[in-house]
Amino acid sequence: MTQFSKLTQHLLALTVSTSLICLMMSACTTKEVDFDWQGHRGARGLMPENTVPAFLKALEYPVTTLELDVVISKDGQVIVSHEPWMSHEICSNPDGSPVLDSLEESLRVLEMDYATIKTYDCGKRGNAKFPEQVPQAAHKPSLRDMVSTIEDHIFKKDRQPIFYNIETKSRPSWYDTLVPQPSVFVDILLKEIEELGIEKRTCIQSFDPATLRLVHAQKPEMTTALLVYNQDGVVKNVDSLGYVPTIYSPYYMLLIDDEIEQAHDMGMQVIPWTVNDLPTMLDLMHKGVDGIITDYPNLIEEAEATKMK
Repeated sequence: MTQFSKLTQHLLALTVSTSLICLMMSACTTKEVDFDWQGHRGARGLMPENTVPAFLKALEYPVTTLELDVVISKDGQVIVSHEPWMSHEICSNPDGSPVLDSLEESLRVLEMDYATIKTYDCGKRGNAKFPEQVPQAAHKPSLRDMVSTIEDHIFKKDRQPIFYNIETKSRPSWYDTLVPQPSVFVDILLKEIEELGIEKRTCIQSFDPATLRLVHAQKPEMTTALLVYNQDGVVKNVDSLGYVPTIYSPYYMLLIDDEIEQAHDMGMQVIPWTVNDLPTMLDLMHKGVDGIITDYPNLIEEAEATKMK
């Protein structure tokens, strides 16, 4: 009999364990929570974004979902990254020098294999926009490495299963140069999600309707979220997508109060992004949103406690 690799055995054990937990809790098919707190890029306000340390940090707080971004590498791996290149704001070259603004878009993830990607640090410089963030050395992980680490941590800590909100970083002007065509992108991502055994705990979100339509066509039962950064309104945005997604996810400052009820009437949940202060969180909770995406999951307990008063 062919021997499984240590990693394969480990992932299989995690999948079986998680499946058993889900059967006991019915947590994998529907998100049975009162409110969906999502850690944006893990915990960007506290740790380097979209890195394993950020996702582990988020799990110290009562998050329901880990929100993250993905692109595709040269060797066909799903890479956790907000940009399809090495950002000059947070990344360093293999020699330790900062990535230059003028050169960042030439450092394309699609033109690097995963071994090369790991030679770029995207954590130890910190992020000037988030002064509370604790800098530390960290690279852009593959989705497989990230999920394996998180699932192992959850299992060891006996924590409830976590959900994953995965954004396809895709736009038409990037096709074939910075990201693959949507059909290729979606095929690679869906295969990885299936192999990791997290299909029923995953939402795929995007600003690019093309990727969402393909996900819905191939996996109509999968949770999807339409990201919105315009003032076109719920009906026009959903009509443009071509189907009603599970979640309507607008930028919180563009969310009009009556759109919450309108989205609910259409059968969608409303989960705005990215909310980083307590008063706004409480206001949105009062107005009836179904969840909040935040860079600061350390605010969740205070928000919940204040809401109960």
